Amino acid sequence: MDSLFSGLIGSKVKIKLLMRLFFNPNSKSYLRGLAREFEVSTNSVREELNQLTKTKLLTSERNGRQVYYTANQEHPLYPELKSMVGKVLGVDKVVDSIIKRLGDVEKAYLIDDYAEGKDGGIVDLLLVGNIDEYHLNDLSRKTERYIQRKIRPMVLSRQEYEKFLPQFEKRPSILIWNAADQQR
Repeated sequence: MDSLFSGLIGSKVKIKLLMRLFFNPNSKSYLRGLAREFEVSTNSVREELNQLTKTKLLTSERNGRQVYYTANQEHPLYPELKSMVGKVLGVDKVVDSIIKRLGDVEKAYLIDDYAEGKDGGIVDLLLVGNIDEYHLNDLSRKTERYIQRKIRPMVLSRQEYEKFLPQFEKRPSILIWNAADQQR
C-alpha cells in the first residue's frame, strides 16, 4: 500500500489502521479482527492501537472481553485525517470525475470493502438515478487509470433502489453523494 501516508508514517500497520478507521469512522474494530485482516501479529497491531489511543486519535470501548476501537471524531485533526484518507483511497477523484459528470445522479454510495475502510483494490459504487451507462463506463475507465483501482458501478433507478433497499441496508455502505445536499 504505497501511498502518500507511506512517506509520512513509517509503520505500515499504523497506515492500515488509519485507512481502516478514518475512512468509515462509524465502524468499530477489535484487536484480533484487525490482526487477521492485516495478516500481521496481534502485538504489532496492539502497539499501534495503544499509540493512536494515547494521542486520542482513536477511542476505545470495552464490550465484554473485547475492546473496540473507533476514530475519535472529536479530535481536532479528525477532519483533515478523514480527508487525507479519502484522497489516498482515490474517493475524491471518483466523486469528481464520475458522479458530478453523469447528469441525473440522485445518490451515490461506496459499498462493501471500501465502506468498511478496506482497500481491496476494487471500488464498488452504487449509483441511483437516470445515468448514461456508456458515459459511466468511459469515465470509470479513465478514473481507474488515475486512481489505480478497479471501479465496479451498480446503477439503479429510484424504483429499483427502493426495492433493493432491504438488501442494501444489510451491506456496509457510505453515502458519498446526495443531490439533495448539493442543492442547498
